[in-house]
Amino acid sequence: MTFTPVLSAGWGDSDSFTLDGYTRRGGYDALTKALAMDPDALISLVKESGLRGRGGAGFPTGMKWGFIPQGDGKPHYLVVNADESEPGTCKDIPLMLANPHVLVEGVAISSYAIRANHAFIYVRGEVTHVVRRLQQAVADAYDAGHLGKNIAGSGYDLDVVVHAGAGAYICGEETALLDSLEGYRGQPRLRPPFPATHGLYGAPTVINNVESIASVPAIVLGGAEWFASMGTEKSKGFTLYSLSGHVRNPGQFEGPLGLTLRQLLDLSGGMREGRTLKFWTPGGSSTPILTDAHLDVPLDYEAVGAAGSMLGTKALQCFDDTTCVVRAVLRWTEFYAHESCGKCTPCREGTYWMVQILARLEAGDGTEEDLATLLDTCDNILGRAFCALGDGATSPITSAIQYFRDEFVQHMTGKGCPFDPVASTVFAAASS
Repeated sequence: MTFTPVLSAGWGDSDSFTLDGYTRRGGYDALTKALAMDPDALISLVKESGLRGRGGAGFPTGMKWGFIPQGDGKPHYLVVNADESEPGTCKDIPLMLANPHVLVEGVAISSYAIRANHAFIYVRGEVTHVVRRLQQAVADAYDAGHLGKNIAGSGYDLDVVVHAGAGAYICGEETALLDSLEGYRGQPRLRPPFPATHGLYGAPTVINNVESIASVPAIVLGGAEWFASMGTEKSKGFTLYSLSGHVRNPGQFEGPLGLTLRQLLDLSGGMREGRTLKFWTPGGSSTPILTDAHLDVPLDYEAVGAAGSMLGTKALQCFDDTTCVVRAVLRWTEFYAHESCGKCTPCREGTYWMVQILARLEAGDGTEEDLATLLDTCDNILGRAFCALGDGATSPITSAIQYFRDEFVQHMTGKGCPFDPVASTVFAAASS
């Protein structure tokens, strides 16, 4: 199995992150080509390519750009969501670290397409090294004439700001990100109105993920047909798969949409020696978990959805047979309870109580009634929270009980975790 890297091309070069290194590989050629095109033609090109948002939702990128009203006399903004913080998701940060200029070029092309003269890259504040690298890339792009006034003599002006967030998971939700960018507390907004018409500072705004925008230069150079030739019928193009957990060689694997976890595990050397796959997440911890029975599910939006989960950010966390699923789900739920912004009752109260119930179950003090209450709580959160954080918090719980209910019961009957040596001894004695 061989692939030709696009987004990850040059990542192994010692100067991959510099302007010289990027230019040597054809960097900013796409910007020159794009500036000679009509902005509407660029939007049509991205629509025809079939590029879908790589931030998790998979919404068609060109369609999102097309929602921006033109000739409205208002400023337009492009905002890049680089607040990568979903547990297990680790694609945007290495991309920005290894090749920040592909994002900067994508920002310039995308801003031109939607007729925006101001763009913002909102980066998670904890990744200081990435913030500094992006800031240097933006400064170098200004010096080279790729940003600023009258770019390449085209008459087009663009200013780009790299903004470091304050470390809130909720700011990965696009409207909370906008509030944070405006200087307010990061909390989701009520929609409608939508960002396409009432976004940053109340003006039309496009919000896209890092990988989505970084894919645009390749589409401009290669063409819509070339991009659409990769992937599956409805999930087009190349993407970055983030493989982590109990695998021999975790990391980023670039390939077309529609690969399977089995293929990716083959590329990574498989699970760690002597162990077998127990469960995995297709798109980070907020997507329902899958099992070894789903190894051959094509990793595209439709097939993963049909299997009962979501492709999300393609964060493939793999857990082997030594892992306690109850403990893993508890840790994820603790994260969501901690990161809830507290704006809506279902999420604020629901995540807190789910942690209490899961902690009892994990310690061996739970009952069947607790299990029923846990599922009932999930049901009362799902679809009723202000944003997707609440829904995401229920996904690992409901799917874990669906596939591993026996393990939850073992915690109750064995008065502890069957993967803990002491509890295992107690459980074995009780069973005999």
